[in-house]
Amino acid sequence: QASGETNLIDFLARVPGVSIRPNGPLGASTGFTVRGASQNYVPVLIDGIEVSDPSAPQNAFNFGGFTTAGISRIEILKGSQSAIYGSDAIGGVINITTRRATQDGVHHFIETSYGANDTKTFSYGLTAKGRNYDFATTYAHVTSDGFSAADEDAGNTENDGFRSNRLSFNGSYTMDNGVRLGASGFYEDNYSEFDESFPAVADGTPDEFNNNKTWGARAFMDFSTGTVDHTVALSYFEIDRESNSDGFASLFEGSREKISYQGAANLGSARLVFGADTTKEKSSDSFGFSADTRTNGLFGELRLAPAQTLDLTLSARQDDHSDFGGFTTGRLAMAWRAQPDLILRSSLARGFRAPSNFELSSSFGDPGLRPERSYTADLGVEKRFATGASLRVTGFYLEVDDLIDFDFTTNVCGSGFGCFAQVPGTSRRKGIEAEAELPLTDRITLAAAYTYTDSSTNASSAWALVPKHDFVATLRAAITDSMRGLISAQHVADRAGQGDYTVVNSALTYDFAKNTQGYVRLENLLDEDYQLVPGFGTSDRAIYVGLRQSF
Repeated sequence: QASGETNLIDFLARVPGVSIRPNGPLGASTGFTVRGASQNYVPVLIDGIEVSDPSAPQNAFNFGGFTTAGISRIEILKGSQSAIYGSDAIGGVINITTRRATQDGVHHFIETSYGANDTKTFSYGLTAKGRNYDFATTYAHVTSDGFSAADEDAGNTENDGFRSNRLSFNGSYTMDNGVRLGASGFYEDNYSEFDESFPAVADGTPDEFNNNKTWGARAFMDFSTGTVDHTVALSYFEIDRESNSDGFASLFEGSREKISYQGAANLGSARLVFGADTTKEKSSDSFGFSADTRTNGLFGELRLAPAQTLDLTLSARQDDHSDFGGFTTGRLAMAWRAQPDLILRSSLARGFRAPSNFELSSSFGDPGLRPERSYTADLGVEKRFATGASLRVTGFYLEVDDLIDFDFTTNVCGSGFGCFAQVPGTSRRKGIEAEAELPLTDRITLAAAYTYTDSSTNASSAWALVPKHDFVATLRAAITDSMRGLISAQHVADRAGQGDYTVVNSALTYDFAKNTQGYVRLENLLDEDYQLVPGFGTSDRAIYVGLRQSF
């Protein structure tokens, strides 16, 4: 709310350890990394529904058209989380929670904005909460004329627009016997225009577009038997993608079905969490490709407190994949409160990524591919000061063996254009994340974050695309009791084959009345000319105004 941002990736770009790679304006295909691990190593969940795209060549979520409307919380787990979340969770997990009913009664939330490139947004949310039930829903609409996905400085003038409609809900009901039933779900339909990127990024013909329809649902039941708490859940996700280039339409479909059970019980001062799940993923396209795989998993996590100031977590998981068999992962984590204002943290984990359906079974795939194997470690310290200042520094390490990449030099699959193949050698990433916050006065706070990523040891050249230095500084001020301001600057340096850049954004929020706010957001104040992906453009200086009200 303080930043007034529409596109969620604009917010994520300032989070330490997170880099974004959009191929153009709002709605364009967008990749991201967490501590250097690309999007196919970071599952994304929305209200408990995994939304990574099973129809893509490598399972990954596209943040390009995902807006901030109706989002109440974003949790970014860094480092391998395969011991709980299974395959793909090598770099971490992003868990998004939509608006919840937190106040009794019925409440409404309305927000609208207008700005550069004729960008219009509107969202409406409703929450209802009573003695034994809660319900929330949000509808969000956005349209934008956009700008050329292929960089305008290269002579590209055709704007690439975007429109989206999204409806989401969540709710629960608690029966008199304590059993809690709940459900969440969403439906989204978006249309985005794009520019050709082969053999070179350019406007090309003016009719390239993607039309994506996605929907997901999850139902769960919470109940207790004696000292054991139980959760049983069923979830489903489906995506239908149409990609139209030069009048030729390609269709892609993917789905994910998941059934899970989780139990939890106290064992003295320890807490044991255990469970099982089974997931089936299907993929197909209009070129005749069709495949499905199933993964069954068992997991357990033990949380211990050997001392009042020490917490330990031990996790283990066994997965069985229908194509390549079993794989064991684990994680050990520690948090030690050395002093009331000083915490030391560390973790060590083993993870894996199963080959996607496309990598295994398409005309570019290889059914003999093995799962990628990873190890991650981190060590961090957090210090809080009496002045209200804080400092957090974390060192991290990631290595992956049997990495899967596209090899244009092999014809094992018989495509004649190259195939997915196991890359010899080990890819390694290491680095440092640092965060600090300093109250300058009772109304002004300065926050800063710095990420250093060393990608010098790579079996795959694509791993070197993450910038080595990423610095963000944010100044927040309560100008008056009714007016708040924010200005942020991000400097990114030492990018493979690309120049450095500095982007400055700002926002001003004003309370017109209780629960009524207006805001102005200025993007790229310095009108910096830069690219996040080679050949693709970014926004010039832009202004947006908005109004939000709740009642």
